[in-house]
Amino acid sequence: MKSLNKVQLIGRLGADPEIRYTQDGVAVTNFSIATDRPVKKGDKWESETEWHRVIAYRRLGEIAGEYLSKGSQVYVEGRLKTRSWEDDEGNTRYITEVIVKELILLGSKGQAKIEDAESQVTPEDDEIPF
Repeated sequence: MKSLNKVQLIGRLGADPEIRYTQDGVAVTNFSIATDRPVKKGDKWESETEWHRVIAYRRLGEIAGEYLSKGSQVYVEGRLKTRSWEDDEGNTRYITEVIVKELILLGSKGQAKIEDAESQVTPEDDEIPF
């Protein structure tokens, strides 16, 4: 039986991307994008913002780090990955992230579509420098 883990988002970056490199020199770029949806509260419609943590590896990570900045509008396609860690108090914490497979830079300067031409194998979690 097949399964599907696919995410498509269009949103704006809330801050400049952070790019780091693994010990093997693999680029790992983190950024968060905001998406909005209309929600009716009483008689009024309001915008509800959802934040998504996004990670781009290798060449996509380098491109994201070079061309994206706070406020940039971007289309992201990828898969969800949840990982866990133990905090300072010994509690197990979880985070769900979007692992980028395709990135389209949107906005007034035109669009540029970038796909991950390499395999979708990502560095092991212990190789990620954060």
